[in-house]
Formats: sequence, structure tokens, C-alpha cells
Amino acid sequence: MTKDEIVIQRALELAKLGAGYVSPNPMVGAVIVYQGKIIGEGYHQKYGEAHAEVNAIKDVFLKYQNASEILKQATIYVTLEPCAHFGKTPPCSDLIIQHQIPKVVIGCKDPYNRVNGKGIEKLKNAGIEVISGILEKECLQLNKRFFTRVEKQRPYIILKWAQTLNGFFATKDGSQKWISGKEAKMLVHQWRSEEDCVLVGKKTAEIDNPQLNVRLVSGRNPKRAVIDRDLKLDEKLHLFDNSIETFVFNKELTTIKDQLKYISIEDFDYFLPQYLLYQLYLQDIQSVIIEGGIKTLQMFIAAGLWDEARIFISPITWEDGLKAPEINGIQESLTDIGKDKLLTLTPQHP
Repeated sequence: MTKDEIVIQRALELAKLGAGYVSPNPMVGAVIVYQGKIIGEGYHQKYGEAHAEVNAIKDVFLKYQNASEILKQATIYVTLEPCAHFGKTPPCSDLIIQHQIPKVVIGCKDPYNRVNGKGIEKLKNAGIEVISGILEKECLQLNKRFFTRVEKQRPYIILKWAQTLNGFFATKDGSQKWISGKEAKMLVHQWRSEEDCVLVGKKTAEIDNPQLNVRLVSGRNPKRAVIDRDLKLDEKLHLFDNSIETFVFNKELTTIKDQLKYISIEDFDYFLPQYLLYQLYLQDIQSVIIEGGIKTLQMFIAAGLWDEARIFISPITWEDGLKAPEINGIQESLTDIGKDKLLTLTPQHP
């Protein structure tokens, strides 16, 4: 790796510390180098609060009495193009110009139309040397959720389910029967802490009565969503316990009751996945895990609306049951999770 790549790699490590806390903003890390030495670091820690560049510059001022002079000879490395507009915070490009930092190294451009090249242009117009595209692939991968939301006007979609070795997903009689092991369950809770929302269908809510929280790990709970067309679900279910903001998609009602947001969908017979995702997009949901059931998962697969599928394959077999969803994709990985295998797929794009 080159020197620039090593520093951007460090900035990526910092950026990942914001996972689960900065959405719908991107995760960003920043590192400031002076005479070959790192003198300041920062990352975007929480939505609405200081950006990575602000925290890195602040770090320099905390450590050095002559910070103003040092910064005039330093290089700032940032995983994502510095913003050029006023949002929740002032533009980071202005801050870099203000401190007269002479060189900026950037991982990738920001596709958000209020930035997209404008930050780089502003820096260059101020006489600052700008290098971009360092570990670009890794920087784009880090913020694939953010880029999907900006470019496709929908959340990043993760499909998740468990199936037996011979391809069964659930029992025929509707009884609850666990397929995956405890390690897989803990990993699912970890995933929930990293994504914005978890969505299930009506039957899954009825049979499993899921809490859809992160009981098994430390972290913040995702928002919840359930499809309940005719509002037939029992209000004593965990989903209606008002512990977490929950979206209830239905055809009857649009209202808010404490933490429950009832959102009426205009048409349940056509383009339902598209309507659901658009409503989640309007709620600033950047990523969603779809955890079932079969009908709900297959609906998104049929519509071609998914970015990642995470499938736990258990070593156990059943004599019969309901078959798991049918999906075709590119195998990204197959790893051991306890006694289970985790298969990760991405779509095959033409």
C-alpha cells in the first residue's frame, strides 16, 4: 500500500465507528498528517453532530498549542468528499479553507447532489491541492447504504432468513421451530444494531411474536416495520409495545399513536414493495433488513428489490415444511457461524 492508502485505511477504520449512529448521513473518517506523523483523527459520531473533519481539526487543537501554524503545513485525509453546503452543520470544505490546510486526500466523491464534486471544486478554487480516488472501492463499499438511498431513492435492502439443509423455511402447521443456532441469533442481533429498520410480514408477526430488538448484544435498537393490510394483528404483540418506533403499513389508516406510525398504502395489489420502500425512504430510513416471512421475502425477490441476501443454512433436515424463498444471485461468501453456514448473495445485474 502507498502512504496515502495507509492513511485512508486508518480513516476507514475510524469511519466504521459511526455505524448505527449517523444514518441517514454517511459514515466518514478523517486523519490529519504533518511531516509524516498523524497529529489528529476524527469521525462522524452521531447524526446532527460534528462531521469527521471538524472532529479531526478539533483533535489537533487539543493536542498542539501551535495548531493553527501546523495545519497550514498539514494534509487532511477524508474517506468522503468534504461537504460544500449548510445542513445540520456548516460546510466542512469551508472549515478546511479557513484553517488553510494546503492538501486534501479524498477516498471517494459524494453523490449527494448538493455536494457531488462541489466540495472538491470549492477546495481547488481556494488553491488547495486535492487528490481523490484513494481506496475508492473500499470507501464506496463502506457507504453503500448511503449511496443507494441517494442514487435510487430507496433504502439499502438486506434479505435474511434461515433454512434447513434440505431447503425448508418453516413448519406447515404454523408452529414455531428454530432452525439456526445461538451464534446465528447473536449475529442477527448485531446486524439489527447496524441497520435502520427491520421489516416483517403479518404472518411472521402472528406466529413468532418477534421483538425485533438487540437483546443479545449491546447497541441501539432498529426501527421496526410490519405489513398488516387490514389491521388484524393483536395489539398485545411485542411489535405494538411502544418500546421502539414502529411503522404499521396498512390500507385503512394514517396516524401516529405514541411510537406507532400507521401508514396507509394506496395499493396493496400492485407495486407493494415499491410503495413500502418509498414510505421508508420518506422516513429517512437508509437500510432495512427484511426478516420474513416467505411471502414478504419472495415479493421483494420477484420485484428485483434487494441488495444483499444473508441466508443461514442449518445442518439439520426436516421431513417436510414450507420451502425457503427461491433466489438467484452471485455468491459473495460462505462462512461458518457455529454449526450453521452463512451464505451471502448479491444480485446478478445484466
